[in-house]
Amino acid sequence: MGVSIIYIIVLVVILILIVGLFIAIYNSLIALKKNAEKAWYDIDVILQKRHDVLAKLVETVSSYLTYERTVLERLTQMRTQYMNLPSNDIQSKINLSNQITGAFRYLFAVMENYPQLRSNQNVIQLQQTIMELESQLADAREFYNEAATLLNTRIQQIPYNFVASMAGIKPMPLYKVPEEEKQDVSTRLQF
Repeated sequence: MGVSIIYIIVLVVILILIVGLFIAIYNSLIALKKNAEKAWYDIDVILQKRHDVLAKLVETVSSYLTYERTVLERLTQMRTQYMNLPSNDIQSKINLSNQITGAFRYLFAVMENYPQLRSNQNVIQLQQTIMELESQLADAREFYNEAATLLNTRIQQIPYNFVASMAGIKPMPLYKVPEEEKQDVSTRLQF
């Protein structure tokens, strides 16, 4: 009888250790996921600010850029599309954000052909605000990618991968810069 109690105690201790390990792994994965989600929401806030400035910029330059009306309309459409995307559709938001960034670059290049825009104080201030937001966005993207990479790496490692699959924790997409953004801006219409 004494030996069977020792076996039961050993089995209970092993079971408690396994459950404790599972809980510790699960909690660490949740912490990583929440950190990556917070990093994404920081990006989303900056993008929201950028979209607000975009609306002001389009309104300010629309009277000057009569020949570039399609660019302004496309920027407005993309802004509306972005606002209507579900908050958890990170990949679609990343793709659309990259398109908007490309459109901004194109718009700024086109605006260089309009001397009255280059000297307009509202336009200059809006451009500076957008440039500051783009800088903040670059920093936030770096932090998000670091958090997402850490989560994605962890959920591929043993024993984390078992817990992640049981808990339904999926990898998060990285915020990649499209190849066309790495090249010089052309003032030819690309829409």
